[in-house]
Amino acid sequence: MYCCQQVLVGKNPELIAILTFLCEQSHKLTNMGIYYARQLYFKSQKGISKYDLEKVYKKNYHYKVLHSQAAQQILRTVAESFRSYYGLIKAYNKGKITNRPRIPNYRKKGGMATVSYPKQALKLKDNLLRVPLGNTCKRWFGLDCFYIPMPSNLNFASLKELRILPRNRYFYWEFVYEKEIVVKPLLNQENVLGIDHGVNNWLTCVSNVGTSLIVDGKHPLLSPPGRGTKGVGWYNKQVSTIKENQPTGFWSNKLAAITEKRNRQIRDGINKAARIVINHCLKNHIGTIVFGWNKGQKNQIELGKKSNSEFVPIPIARLKERIAQLCIEYGILFIESEESYTSIASFLDGDNLPNYGEKPNDWKPSGKRIKRCSAVLGVSPMSDCIKTAWFV
Repeated sequence: MYCCQQVLVGKNPELIAILTFLCEQSHKLTNMGIYYARQLYFKSQKGISKYDLEKVYKKNYHYKVLHSQAAQQILRTVAESFRSYYGLIKAYNKGKITNRPRIPNYRKKGGMATVSYPKQALKLKDNLLRVPLGNTCKRWFGLDCFYIPMPSNLNFASLKELRILPRNRYFYWEFVYEKEIVVKPLLNQENVLGIDHGVNNWLTCVSNVGTSLIVDGKHPLLSPPGRGTKGVGWYNKQVSTIKENQPTGFWSNKLAAITEKRNRQIRDGINKAARIVINHCLKNHIGTIVFGWNKGQKNQIELGKKSNSEFVPIPIARLKERIAQLCIEYGILFIESEESYTSIASFLDGDNLPNYGEKPNDWKPSGKRIKRCSAVLGVSPMSDCIKTAWFV
């Protein structure tokens, strides 16, 4: 399986200047590729193949200042996005998807884009990774490469790609590497853990082997400190205050700093919460996870002004995907199950649960929901805290 490790680039003015120049050239080359692909589609309704853009822009100086393999990766990424668009258009015309896809649009003027180097372009010397630059860059600035430290926990032989990621006025190294799973733990797939997500109780988990746990959404370890997962609402209020009476599209160093801080905190909280769940499964030999999930549950949700502001910004989908990724690594079966009508149905009473929008006219649950978190397991109404017990 492939994994990605992010490393924050330190405050080195000379290195930051090089990375800024490379990412700006990547941004301009990306927009040039988008322009050609859009015009070709609008005027002839023809698509582009994987290598078309490289042939068109091979002699362009934005292409030449970058290392050839890095420039090829940028244009191939543009080509892949358009090929995905062509496939979605065909699916839309056949009625397989409901929303009409939009053709890839230009990046905003003056921005920066990711630069990718395949392993073939990189060399390791004295635990330093040599990152090459283009011939034109060498002619202009007398610089043909720069060096970055190789992470001590990674093996160069397993490295597949290096990315330079600009984000909120910071830079990150992204090391994409292949991870071999030698021995997977022996788990019993008959042992099932049901997961229900919420706000204060971020994850409520109940298993059929007599274990349970709650991941506290207010815990300081699930950042921001003292606010837990609800802290994203605090971030939104800060952004709203700073942007007040400012023109559309306003951005500043302070906004970039608090946004990056919030993103790091949320990423850290997601990783910790997912690890808690996986460790619980490994400890109790649980081989199946059932995650209660309603697709589009945040669209046009009406929980009230306060509840909406707390629930909607929480990145539950990212947490779900992270748990699913770890399940693949440890050989745990991950099942995503719709949880419609679970608050008024009872497992012990033999109620079946229809999908949302497919409820039969004669369907009638055995219970009635009175209020949240007010029931006992197995007795209707089933509380939100324990309703995933229905799945197990």
